[in-house]
Amino acid sequence: MSTATRKSPLTDWTVIVPVVALIALILSWGRELPGFAVALVALCLAGAVLAAVHHAEVVAHRVGEPFGSLVLAVAVTVIEVALIVTLMADGGDKTASLARDTVFAAVMITCNGIVGLSLLVGALRNRVAVFNAEGSGAALATVATLAVLSLVLPTFTTSKPGPEFSTAQLTFAAVASLALYGLFIAVQTVRHRDYFLPVATGAAASGGTGATGGEGGGGGEDDGGGDGDHAEPPTVRATLISLGLLLVALVAVVGDAKSVSPAIEAGVAKAGLPNAVVGVIIALLVLAPETLAAVNAARRDRVQTSLNLGYGSAIASIGLTIPAIALASIWLSGPLLLGLGPIHMVLLALTVVVSALTIAPGRATLLQGGVHLVVLAAYLFLAVSP
Repeated sequence: MSTATRKSPLTDWTVIVPVVALIALILSWGRELPGFAVALVALCLAGAVLAAVHHAEVVAHRVGEPFGSLVLAVAVTVIEVALIVTLMADGGDKTASLARDTVFAAVMITCNGIVGLSLLVGALRNRVAVFNAEGSGAALATVATLAVLSLVLPTFTTSKPGPEFSTAQLTFAAVASLALYGLFIAVQTVRHRDYFLPVATGAAASGGTGATGGEGGGGGEDDGGGDGDHAEPPTVRATLISLGLLLVALVAVVGDAKSVSPAIEAGVAKAGLPNAVVGVIIALLVLAPETLAAVNAARRDRVQTSLNLGYGSAIASIGLTIPAIALASIWLSGPLLLGLGPIHMVLLALTVVVSALTIAPGRATLLQGGVHLVVLAAYLFLAVSP
């Protein structure tokens, strides 16, 4: 019965909810909302997140890995970039650090939150979460390089006062980010695609000592996938419909997040919290589809897919945001603060070191998942109490 259900990827709620969420976005855009309207928009936002995950999984089932995780990561990031540029265009000097805060929040949430939750779920299911160290290591190296070039160097350059790039430096960072992003996509999808495919659970987890992988790994399944790989892939028509509804749902997620952001900003101000907390909250909302999709993949013994989503989203967030902001800076007024402060640089360094030690063996236990989640908790706590 579950197979029959999977063969009909479009269900009523997954079609209706994105459309309703988009209508809520249109009705609420640019308006000051009362409390009950904020609650309704937030409810639509949550429904759109769940619908986005469903449609992303339909598309992923049709195109296979690593293209499936790439579709969701790139789609969310493109719309996230549009949101950042829109907010910066409307906010003036008070949004000078918005791009930095949002991108860094995305890096911490993906590299510690998504990765940590995925490892935790995978280890709870099979005692050891297994993945491909070559692909994940290449993705982590790309994240670390992009983060240092775009978020750390501006703090130390001297061409302009403060944590800013000069025009030439910003242009170089934008070109380098695009080049690295394009190179990573080429390696992930063409030249070394096998590095980013799910690992057969049984043999990898036991070091090749004859484990059977009977709980969804190996055993002749496609790419070592879980139960979802037994279902027949959706038709081209169903996939295209899901792709369209995925984009509608993601537009609704980001747009509804922007609609409720004034209420979030007011609540943050009333609580006396730093303004950067707003960026963290919005990043959490925008990255919710990737988080749920990654956890679902880990539950099906596809931890590599989860890591593809986490690191791929971090790479896309930096690799697409910095060039877009560099282009937008031509008409945006006010400073563009990209350099991180000392606390965030320490957390970034800790994240890179911990991630490297996690990925190197190609398998992880509950401990590694817990360590990543503690690093994320430290970031969130220090965002509230710097």
